[in-house]
Amino acid sequence: MRIVYVLTSLGMGGAERVVLALADRMVQRGHAVALLVLRPRVPEQWPTALRAVHLEMRKSPASVLMGLVRGRRFLREFEPDLLHSHSFHANLAARLLKGPSPARVVSTVHNVYEGGWPRMLVYRLTDGLARRTAFVSQAAADRFVRLKAVPKEKCAVVTNGIDTGEFAPSAERRGRMRAGMGADGEFIWLTAGRIAPAKDYPNLLRAFALLRASRSGARLWVAGEASGRELSKVRALAAELGLEDSVRWLGLRRDLPALLDAADGFVLASAWEGMPLALGEAMAMEKPVVATDVGGVRELVGDAGAIVAPRDSNALARAMADQMQSSPEDRRALGVAARNRIQSSFSVDAKADEWEALYRAILESKP
Repeated sequence: MRIVYVLTSLGMGGAERVVLALADRMVQRGHAVALLVLRPRVPEQWPTALRAVHLEMRKSPASVLMGLVRGRRFLREFEPDLLHSHSFHANLAARLLKGPSPARVVSTVHNVYEGGWPRMLVYRLTDGLARRTAFVSQAAADRFVRLKAVPKEKCAVVTNGIDTGEFAPSAERRGRMRAGMGADGEFIWLTAGRIAPAKDYPNLLRAFALLRASRSGARLWVAGEASGRELSKVRALAAELGLEDSVRWLGLRRDLPALLDAADGFVLASAWEGMPLALGEAMAMEKPVVATDVGGVRELVGDAGAIVAPRDSNALARAMADQMQSSPEDRRALGVAARNRIQSSFSVDAKADEWEALYRAILESKP
């Protein structure tokens, strides 16, 4: 097969990471693969050896039009069988780029919420240009069907895959990282994700302040990029809550496996999600996890972690305290169960099998 993956950018986000891992697996299986990226290169982006064509789209209509022209030119040259796009802007672009090409379009939605009713209307109006719309969780699929953005018969659910080789615990790396970070006898909670409204950092900070009232040895590390404005807002809240000395803002990090090794637990306080990659990676690293019941979190965690209602700081704090109060042996057993769940149901190779089977089914179906 000849496959073009269409992305908005190659920035350091979870969806981009998932797509690049899938693309690499498809190359290993003998398929011809290229990347079509809407936006220009950014200073911090995932490295890849794959052919990547940037369409240099910006916010002006002329830039978008020129990008579509460049994209059409590339597709005529590459002659793909499939265009597999990811998230709203790339999904719309892939549908418009297809044109008279015989390539078949697969759209993937990575979040329960991808915007308000105008975007849902766009999905509905352009649905005929895609052969299938896939979702990273059943919760996301159900919502889009309910909103009539996608017809149920054209939906597929393929959850995110975790590289359990890369995300595997190491006692040696844990000791080295904790020493380097100065985590001496403290209980480290790690969270990872862009500092944005979806991740609901105010909820997490309020929960952590409640936790600290009874568990003074707890520390919170925050790994994630942010605009200056968003970061200023959450740091101001942390200061207001008296957390300046117990929260570390790590910024964008490329060493998440090492940070997860150093941590004692992982927490996700999101207001909405699709299928959070960092949460699955924490589970693969045998970390006890506490997460809000949004999007595909329950599908991912199952019984291998604690799930609480979103926007409920008290419930989040209680679940974090429960994990800290449990014995090291119980936390270790929960972590092992979490890794086993990822290995059995969410490994990246198993997901590559699912995608390959879906691709073949789409290509073998009637035009």
